[in-house]
Amino acid sequence: MSHGSDYKNESPLDAARLVSDLREWGRSLGFQKIGISDIDLAADERRLEAWLADGRHGEMEWMARHGHKRSRPEQLVPGTRSVIVARMDYLPESATDPLELAERGDRACISRYALGRDYHKILRARLKSLAGRIEERIGPFGYRVFTDSAPVLEKPLAAKAGLGWIGKHTNLLDRHAGSWFFLGEIYTDLALPADEPVRDHCGSCRRCIDVCPTDAITAPYQLDARRCISYLTIELKGAIPVEFRRAIGNRVYGCDDCQAVCPWNRYADFTGERDFTPREGLDAPKLVDLFAWSEQEFLDRTRGSAIRRIGHERWLRNLAVGLGNAPTSPEVLEALRARADHPSALVREHVAWALAQHGVPGRGKGNGKRGAETRGA
Repeated sequence: MSHGSDYKNESPLDAARLVSDLREWGRSLGFQKIGISDIDLAADERRLEAWLADGRHGEMEWMARHGHKRSRPEQLVPGTRSVIVARMDYLPESATDPLELAERGDRACISRYALGRDYHKILRARLKSLAGRIEERIGPFGYRVFTDSAPVLEKPLAAKAGLGWIGKHTNLLDRHAGSWFFLGEIYTDLALPADEPVRDHCGSCRRCIDVCPTDAITAPYQLDARRCISYLTIELKGAIPVEFRRAIGNRVYGCDDCQAVCPWNRYADFTGERDFTPREGLDAPKLVDLFAWSEQEFLDRTRGSAIRRIGHERWLRNLAVGLGNAPTSPEVLEALRARADHPSALVREHVAWALAQHGVPGRGKGNGKRGAETRGA
């Protein structure tokens, strides 16, 4: 964090005026809402430690890697006194409803947030511009910008900043905007007046819990990431456990079911950001078409997309599961047989499983040892 300015010692009235201005600047930069949080996350730290102790983070060892930096902002960025939290809506109007798409077995269902350009770059640039506006007004001050890119408890911070409450599915919810949005943060050494948190409005509703294909929401406000389709298709590096493959259906990159059934998303606005518009025909593509992509084609067509981070091998792994769950057809069987001898044992194992779902014995090389080791880990 750079050297702070004397402004952070000015009167509460001046700080409140600055917050009012930065909310307006935020709107002009494409953020739908801006809130201010203090840095006391003690209660959330206890919940995080219990979650990690239960092993519910699975292979996401980075969740525990940084000690208390995730829950103590002043340790991550020394000098932090306040956190500016920003929300940007991402649901494109042109995108197919994910629940409808999940019923179309020959099509690939990709999480709505990943249909357009990678949000990390977009939000980071806008947050830096917002910090620049503040600097123009008050002079140099200490800050760092984050967008899902460091050990930050962004949902608890957003809840403390009054941007919503953490729902039973563990996503942030806003009564007037649902949950189809990204979050970004500016850690700053400015002492800004914190916003009031809003109360929980989930009530007795449990639609998100009941709809989860893999029962990953084990209780209200409790998520076991090891069962979550987003974890299984994005974070997990090895074989997808057999027990979850049928339930995954055609969800090949993430899962939106818990958000799609939430009543509060009736009030969600569509994004006005062109960068979040579906690219490369990814809204409702045929599974066989995506499965045919070479590694170079995968790299070319996912350039600038969040999807690229899983790599071609895991992309094929996920699609093989989707094809195993698709209606049997000559086209599906031909696509799977074409990858049955793939150089990757991980891909071969999932292709063999998929063929078996259609009553065809797998003929891939190797015995899927890598996947078996992963399942036993």
